[in-house]
Amino acid sequence: MVKRRVLPALFGLCLVLGFSALGNWQWGRGLEKQAMLDAAEAARAEAPWPLSAADTTQGVNRAAGGGRFLDTPPLWLDNQRRGQRVGVRLYCAFQPHSGTALLVDLGWLPLPGDRTLPREACPAGPADLSGLLAPPPAVGLRLGGGLESRDGGQRWLALHLEPAEVARAWQLPALAPRVLRLDPALPLGHERDLEVLANTLPPEKHRGYAIQWFGLAFATLVVTLLLWFRKRP
Repeated sequence: MVKRRVLPALFGLCLVLGFSALGNWQWGRGLEKQAMLDAAEAARAEAPWPLSAADTTQGVNRAAGGGRFLDTPPLWLDNQRRGQRVGVRLYCAFQPHSGTALLVDLGWLPLPGDRTLPREACPAGPADLSGLLAPPPAVGLRLGGGLESRDGGQRWLALHLEPAEVARAWQLPALAPRVLRLDPALPLGHERDLEVLANTLPPEKHRGYAIQWFGLAFATLVVTLLLWFRKRP
């Protein structure tokens, strides 16, 4: 009789461990994103770092500096929401006076129903930029290739943004691992803000999902114990 209860009990324990692992992951993601929000809030009050910090530090920092836009095609990041609207976000390569080149977020544009990419090109020549240095936008599941060439390389579409992959595709020596979220007050680019968690779940959502997974783990454990200790005729 004990043997008949072993397999269901093992299955129940596996579910408990699986639900607990998912809860831990969601809770950890919430802590990571909350730390990023706190860092962004602190960065807005600090003195700006040089743009070369995109290659030497982590987290979120206010930054400013001069340089020039590189002669590269526009890169559009797909599946970007702004409120209830869906569109794409424009990224262009910028070479600061010192340090590694980096991608600059030049803002959001709507995407029509036929999904035709906008015709806007990247700025050219020297410029003075400011904004927030931050990691590239987070993504969920990575399905398929992350970078596609359009119109013979005149435009590029990214499903998820990885600066190292973009550098290889554009045959650049390197691109910094962080991107510059351009200051909305600057007179170039398109609709944008300095929200570091745009197009992704906020920390409170992750905490809510974590509690749900932990609740499922607890309920499964209770059911498993009841089935194990239940008296049988």
